[in-house]
Amino acid sequence: MPRVASLFAAGFVLALAAGPPAAAQEQDNRLTLDLYLDWEQVRSPQVSPDGRQIVYTRRWIDKINDRWKSSLWIMNADGSRSRHLTEGSSPQWSPDGQRLAFLREGEPSGTQIFVRWMDAEGAETQITNLERSPSNVSWAPDGKHLAFTMTVAGEPEWRVSLPGRPRGAKWTEEPKVITRLNYRRDRTGFIDDGYRHIFLVPSDGGTARQLTSGEWNHSGTAWTADSKEILFSSNRVEEAEHTWRESDIYAVSVTTREIRQLTRRHGPDGSPVVSPNGRLVAFTGYDWTDDTFIAGDIYVMNIDGSNPREISGDHDRRAGGLTWAPDNSGVYFGSSDRGTSNVYFASVNGGVRQVTEGNHRLQITSMTDDLLAVGTLSSYYEPGDVVSVDLRKGEPTKLTDVNADLLMGRTLGQVEEIWYKSVDDYDIQGWLIKPPDFDPTKKYPLMLAIHGGPHGMYGVGFNFGWQNHAANGYVVLYTNPRGSSGYGSPFGNAIKRAYPGKDFDDLMAGVDTVINRGYVDTRNLFVYGCSGGGVLTSWVVGHTDRFAAASANCPVINWLSFVGTTDGAGWYRNFDKLPWEDPSEHLRRSPLMYVGNVKTPTMLMTGVKDLRTPMPQTEEYYMALRYLKVPTAMIRFNNEWHGTSSTPSNFLRTQLYLRGWFEKHMTKDEERITSDMQ
Repeated sequence: MPRVASLFAAGFVLALAAGPPAAAQEQDNRLTLDLYLDWEQVRSPQVSPDGRQIVYTRRWIDKINDRWKSSLWIMNADGSRSRHLTEGSSPQWSPDGQRLAFLREGEPSGTQIFVRWMDAEGAETQITNLERSPSNVSWAPDGKHLAFTMTVAGEPEWRVSLPGRPRGAKWTEEPKVITRLNYRRDRTGFIDDGYRHIFLVPSDGGTARQLTSGEWNHSGTAWTADSKEILFSSNRVEEAEHTWRESDIYAVSVTTREIRQLTRRHGPDGSPVVSPNGRLVAFTGYDWTDDTFIAGDIYVMNIDGSNPREISGDHDRRAGGLTWAPDNSGVYFGSSDRGTSNVYFASVNGGVRQVTEGNHRLQITSMTDDLLAVGTLSSYYEPGDVVSVDLRKGEPTKLTDVNADLLMGRTLGQVEEIWYKSVDDYDIQGWLIKPPDFDPTKKYPLMLAIHGGPHGMYGVGFNFGWQNHAANGYVVLYTNPRGSSGYGSPFGNAIKRAYPGKDFDDLMAGVDTVINRGYVDTRNLFVYGCSGGGVLTSWVVGHTDRFAAASANCPVINWLSFVGTTDGAGWYRNFDKLPWEDPSEHLRRSPLMYVGNVKTPTMLMTGVKDLRTPMPQTEEYYMALRYLKVPTAMIRFNNEWHGTSSTPSNFLRTQLYLRGWFEKHMTKDEERITSDMQ
């Protein structure tokens, strides 16, 4: 098993030991960090049209090149004969089940679309030669074409011609000229040189043909039943970049490229899917509002855009993955509720019923005409595997167990759901992970994890990082304070113009609830979070000194400087007034304004390529803390955009730096159980 080299930062040393220290020799049954290097993930399972086979993406870590890699696996519908098929990801069966489209690295470079014949020969053909990566690949119902979206480079709006350049001169590279409002995006970089358009390519190979044009982005590739049009979502209006939460559904002809508009509502409409009989379109959207959180609704309309109506009723939860029932009676969809995710059904006549139940995170990704659905499922102690669900019965059947070998003989921390009261009589949900072999008569350090978003949602799925923290002797607390999704629009919108604020009270009430159980060492309380969790962590240390140490990761520190430097102009809208009109709200809600109160040793961890919460936010807080002589460290993660853990080795570093910082500032009066630290 490969081991991670020693890491040095801020005067402390962390290592993934070649052999565990003496105190850890008795704890080799725990989830140690080195196991992550052999961890596997499953994604996007697709059931064949005849319901006999399932293809899915299986991901693993390339330890030499420090990256995740993907391959396609195939098995019978009952889970038997699971075997490697080919390298690639994102599989899509052809409508007749005879071919499989998928993505893989190809020529001339980058991601390309491939098609494999699913016969004994298994011939594979690269059918595109694209300069940029395709996405949203979908088969035409007649199987003759594949549609996809891709960014198209645009011509610079402004050029200058330099005089007097000698032949062969090595002059400085041309500057980048930016003229768009939203000109960059996290995990992409600069986007000012192009827009995302819809393309068509013959399924047996050929030249990709662009169907849409103009200075607009287009998303989705939903075919009509006759294979003559593709439905998509866009905001094809003048000065589209200056509108907010606006989009409509359109259809483009695959022969003439003519575009017709189907919706005309003030608000966003998206994710269109066409009914099997070709008569109806289901989509998601909502009437325009400046609320910071909106669950949204499900709608249907006729294929010509007439008679749009809402069918989701009082189901006040976000819906995703709309899939039509084979009999055109409605759509199945996924929705998250109070930490869980399940399948629901919305009838075209209105009303929603729950199809599956369970304390799990279930996501359906494919379905047959016989209502056999496949997807992925994760729960407290199940990391995530492929499952099948007969939607007439609603009971998931587990088909894979890709991490069983790693978990064999390992004792995981017990997970416990908790509910507690907070200010304003709010009921808040959270969870605890206790160390393996937990003894309620002992005292344990507490680690509070805060989610981002801020409209995110922690849930009941397996979390390797938290289980690893618990294996190192921590009680881990994670909660969904007000503002979280999964509890309805009023709960999610409760932090409108008040973030961070009352959500801080919800977090502290959760800490108090656990402390009152008697097994938490109140001298050793720790807190961390990334993104929105980084905002709240920096808010926490500016409003209380009860924590022994904190780690504010990828945070927003100063709303005045953030709203103009993040990857989009939308954050200007989250304040009553623009900062140059009245900066008082921006200042009042900025953690930087409370840095003078900070006594807690506070570490900062951010990716150097982060465009969502850019590095200058971290630098601004670090400098203020350092100036005030508050113990601090700034960890700048290479090869990371927003977050610190997408690169495998950086996940290991994140775990180790976090616990190393907490261990450095921990009050110790007896030997603690550890397995990764030395």
